[in-house]
Parts: sequence; C-alpha cells; structure tokens
Amino acid sequence: MTTLAAATGAPISINRRMVAAGTFILFGLIDILVFGLFAHPGDAVFTLSVSSSTVHMPTIHAPAATVAYTLGAATIVIGLFAAFVDESRAVRRLNIALVLLFFVISLLCWAYAGSAIPLNVVNLLQSTMNLSIPLVLGALAGCMCERSGVINIAIEGQLLLGAFAAAVVASASGVWLGLVTGSLAGGLLGALLAVFAIRFLVDQIILGVVLNVLAAGLTGYLNDRILVSHPDLNSGLTFNAVKIPVLGDIPIIGPIFFDSTIFLYIMYAMIFLVQVGLFSTKWGLRVRAVGEHPTAADTVGIRVLATRYRNVILGGLIAGIGGAYLTVGSVGTFTKDMSSGLGYIALAAMIFGRWTPLGATAAALLFGFANSLQATLSTINVPIPSYILLMAPYVATIVAVAGLVGRVRAPAADGKPYVKA
Repeated sequence: MTTLAAATGAPISINRRMVAAGTFILFGLIDILVFGLFAHPGDAVFTLSVSSSTVHMPTIHAPAATVAYTLGAATIVIGLFAAFVDESRAVRRLNIALVLLFFVISLLCWAYAGSAIPLNVVNLLQSTMNLSIPLVLGALAGCMCERSGVINIAIEGQLLLGAFAAAVVASASGVWLGLVTGSLAGGLLGALLAVFAIRFLVDQIILGVVLNVLAAGLTGYLNDRILVSHPDLNSGLTFNAVKIPVLGDIPIIGPIFFDSTIFLYIMYAMIFLVQVGLFSTKWGLRVRAVGEHPTAADTVGIRVLATRYRNVILGGLIAGIGGAYLTVGSVGTFTKDMSSGLGYIALAAMIFGRWTPLGATAAALLFGFANSLQATLSTINVPIPSYILLMAPYVATIVAVAGLVGRVRAPAADGKPYVKA
C-alpha cells in the first residue's frame, strides 16, 4: 500500500513542481520582456524618509532596465531550481516571496523610470499598514469563530455596522466612545450569528449572507433617513496619530510601525492575544478541541455550546473595531456600503492563512500592500488601464497567497451544528 501511495503521489508532486516552476519563469520573463525592455531611459528614484523624520536616509537611484533584467534573470533561476529540486515547504515559501519581491521591485522601477516624482517607500508601506487594519481584524474575528466550529460569513456586516455606529456615536460623544460602540455593534451582530447558528441550527453560510444583507440595508436606510438630514451626527471626527517615543524615530521602520492612530496598536495587541490565546493557553486548547471534535470535548467536560457562543461574540467585537477604523480611524464620515467587500477579503485571508492568526495577518498585509500599490501607481499615470489597476490587488492576493498555502484543511467541525445527545 505504501509503495502504491508513493507511486500515485509522485506524479502529483512533480506536476505541482512544474506548475510552480513555470509560474516563476513566467514572472521572470515579464520582468525582462516587459519591465526591462519597455522601461523609460533614466533611473527610478526611491526615497526612504518622510518629511517629519529627524534622520534622513539617502535616496536610492536605480537604473530601471538593469534592475529589471537582473531580477528577472534571478527569478528564472529560482524557477529552474524549483523544477529540478524537491523543495521543502519553507524553501518553497521563501522562493515565492522572493519572486513576488523581485516582481514588485521591477514593476516599480519600470513605473518610476525617468519620472520627476520619486516614490516614497515609507509612505507606501505606511499606507499598506493602514489599509490592512480592517482586514487583519476581520481575519482574526474569523479565526476566533471558525476555530470553535462556527463559520463567520458575516464579517462584512460586522465591519459595516461597526463603522456606522462608531461614526454616529463619535460625532455625538467623542471618538473613544465611538470606538467602543463600534466594537459593541460588531459584537451584537456576532451575538445574532451565534444565536441562530448555535441555538436554532440555521445554515451558517446562508445566515452569514443574510446578516450581511441586513447590515447593508439597515445602515443604508439609517444613513438616508437620519445622517443625510442630520449631518452633525456624521461630522467626520477621527483619532489623531500617536507617535511612540524613541521607536517612532527609528529610520524607515519607525514611521511605518510606530507612528499611527490607536487602531494600529490595537491591531498589534489583537494579533498577539489571539495567537497566544488560541495556541498557548488551556482556553485555546479547549476552543480548538471544540472546533475539531465537539463530542469528544463534551465528554471531558468542556462546554461546547458556551465556548462557541463566547468565541463568536468575541470575534464580532474584534471585527467591530475594524469597522470603527473605517470611520473614526480613517475618513471620519460614514457612507453607504463603505466596507466594499473587505469582510469577504478578510474571510479569504483567514482561509489562505490556514485558520491561524499569523497566517491570516500575513495574507491581509499582502492584500493591503497590493491595494496601496495600485493607489500609488494610479497617481503617476502609468500606461495601465484604471480597471486593471483596481483588479490587480485581488488577482495578486489570490495567486500569491494561494500559492504560498497550497492545500488547506478547515477545523473538522467547522460549520457543523452540535446537538448534545
């Protein structure tokens, strides 16, 4: 049997290797034949400091065509290596990361070659972190729910309801109360999800979609009936940036990681708490046991239904913070459907991240970078149609993260109602 399994498994492994190698080589050819051959004469200029920095880093001048040719050749070498060497998972992920990095650098050199406007790398990465906040928090909310066995399609609705509640309450009572109310609004929708999914055994996927439609319809109606006629309840209050002393003055990484609104620091705390809580505590072990085998967990005294209720509501509270960021952490005012599918992308990031907080965070950051990149490129009039730029983050996220992950397995009891015997 072992020999048969090895014999039947070998072609699949080889085929996957060939697909990966072919993809790498294709990326290398694009670097050379598109970004290298069609680069404008001159250098691409990259700045590594912001105007408020106390220490200014030297500006980088990169010969665009030369860089694209070099990185394209390196990518092809990686592709050939992948074709003939049976790589470990860690090496494969490293190769994919390098190929993506080389592709992005080649793209930026091509786009900014000979341009009078330099690319500020720090601003690009700052934007990446900010755009990733609701995605990371939404993905963490998904991890909390699905590790306990409840599918949370309603992240989109939790973001939207949190954004609406935060904007209204912040306008009336201040941004801090708006943040708390936004979190509670997400938790309220989480409680609805928990009651109908756990108590009444409603199909969790359909229920999540219905809750998203409910949130969109409710916030849209209240926006038209209340906020339009009472603009003082949608006044645009936001949190100010908080720069952490010493850390915020570190060149390059300081402005990116330690000079932002309170939401970025909340995101750091949530990543740490969810990761440690799920994988390094007795509570997390019980949650994962409920998500994998609720019957066995019940037999050893774990309260399965209570655990699921608690996790789904906690997940809603986390997603509500992400929704609050969309208003009081960013633009200030609420607009209809302003979440724009971020909840679904957060759900996809969680799945691509293998239902782990760190993996989901990495996937969310990747999408945030792609979104920031398309916004940056659209300001310099690159010869790429606008709809292609808008589509690029979604395509890049699916291709890149799916390649990093490969096959994934959800918690065994995910989406399966539990009825105590």
